[in-house]
Amino acid sequence: MAHPGAAAPRADGGSLAYVYLLSGVAALGGLLFGYDTGVISGAIGFLKERFALDAVMEGWAVSSALVGCVAGALCAGVLSDAFGRRNILLLAAVLFTVSAVGSAVPRNLAEFAVARIIGGVGVGMASMLSPLYIAEISPAPVRGRMVSLNQFAIISGFLVVYFVNALIAWLGESGAGRAWNVQWGWRAMMGSEVVPCALFLGMLLLVPESPRWLVKRGRAAEALRVLTRTVGAAAARAEVDAITEALAREEKPSVGALFAPGMRMALAVGVVLAVLQQVTGINVVLYYAPKIFESAGFGATAAIVQTVGVGAVNLGFTLVAIYVVDRVGRKPLLLAAAAGMGLSLFALGTAFVTGSLGGPLVLLCVLAYVAFFAVAMGPVVWVVLSEIYPTRLRGTAMSVATLCLWCANFVVTQTFPKLLELFAGRSFFVYGVLCVVALVFIARFVPETKGRPLEEVEELWTARRP
Repeated sequence: MAHPGAAAPRADGGSLAYVYLLSGVAALGGLLFGYDTGVISGAIGFLKERFALDAVMEGWAVSSALVGCVAGALCAGVLSDAFGRRNILLLAAVLFTVSAVGSAVPRNLAEFAVARIIGGVGVGMASMLSPLYIAEISPAPVRGRMVSLNQFAIISGFLVVYFVNALIAWLGESGAGRAWNVQWGWRAMMGSEVVPCALFLGMLLLVPESPRWLVKRGRAAEALRVLTRTVGAAAARAEVDAITEALAREEKPSVGALFAPGMRMALAVGVVLAVLQQVTGINVVLYYAPKIFESAGFGATAAIVQTVGVGAVNLGFTLVAIYVVDRVGRKPLLLAAAAGMGLSLFALGTAFVTGSLGGPLVLLCVLAYVAFFAVAMGPVVWVVLSEIYPTRLRGTAMSVATLCLWCANFVVTQTFPKLLELFAGRSFFVYGVLCVVALVFIARFVPETKGRPLEEVEELWTARRP
C-alpha cells in the first residue's frame, strides 16, 4: 500500500501543472453545475409573471431540475464504473447543452420543466463525477486542494451567471422596460448556458480516463502512462501497485457490500453529511436570493444585482477553503462552518421577525452565512465524500450519497416559497436549528481524512465497526 508521500509530484516526469489542468477541465462540470442551478435565481421572478405561477408552481419551476439531479446521481455511479468517469462526464455535457436550448424556448411551464429535468440529469452526474475524477487523478498531498477546485468552479458558475442575469435584467429594464424581461429576458438568461456547455464538451475530449478506473478495468499500462505524467515514473509504478493490491484484496462490489460491517457506518456518515449540506439552507439563499432581497425592500432588478455580491463572497471564501483545507484539516473547518451558518441564520430570522428589515442588515446576514458555507460546508463536504470510501465501492457509494443530497435539495427548494409565504422570516430559524444538528453530528461522527491515501481510509471504518 502506498504511503502518503508515494504519490507526490516527482522530477522524473511528474507535473503538478498537468494535475491542475486535468482537475480544471473536470471542474468545468462544477462550473456548469453552478451555472445551471444558479441561472434560475434571476429568471424565476420574470418567469413567474410570464406564466402566472402561484407559490407551489414557482417552487416546481425552481426545483424541477432537481428531479433530474436525483436521476443523474442515481445512475452516475453505475454508469461511470461501467463506462468510465470521462465518458459519463461527456454525456453530462451533452445533456447540459440540450437543456440550455430547451429551457430558453418553452411555451409553457411543462415544457420548461422537462428541459430543466434534462439539464438536472447532467448536473446530478457532474456533481458526483467531477470531484470523483479529480480525487482519482490527484496525488494525496494535494488531493483536498484539487477536489476543492470543483467547489471553486461551482461557485464561479454561480458568480458568472449572477453577473449575466444582472446584466440582462439591467439592459432589459433600462431599454424596453420590465415587460421585455418578462417576455424575453429570462429566455436570454437560460439560453446563455450554451457557451460554457460548448467549452466543457470540447475540453473533455482532451483529457485521459481516471487511472484508478483504468486499473480496475485491467488497463494498468494506460493507468501507468497517466500517472507518469502526474506523479513521475517511479511514483506512478508504486501507485499502480498500490491500487492493484487494494483491488485484489476486495471482493466484487454489490449493493449488499455497502452495508457490510464498517462500510455501513461510512455510508451513513456520507449520506447524512450530504443531506445536512442541503437542509442547512444554502440553496434557499442561492436559488431565492432575489426573492429574499425583495422581501427586505429591494426592487426586482436591484435584488438580482445584489446576487452578484453573494456570488463574489461565495467565490472569495471558497478560495480561502482551497488554501486551508490541506493545512487545517476537514473536520475543524466543518465545525466552524456549521456554527457560523447557524448564527447567521438566527440573525437573519430575527431581522425579519422583529421588523429590523433594513436592506443592509439582511444583506450582511446573507453574506455572512454564505461566507461560512463557502469556507467549509460547500467544498469540504465534497472532499470528505470523495475520500471516505474504498476504490471498489467509491462510485456506487458516492452515487448513493449524492442521490440523497439532491433529494434533500429538492425538498428544501420546493417547500421554501410556501414556507416564506406562510411563516415569513421564521422560516430561517428552521434552517438555523438544522445547522446545530450538523454541528453535533460532525463533532461526533465525521473522521479526519487529511493526508491519508485513498487506499488507507477504509481502515478508519473497519476499526469503528459496525
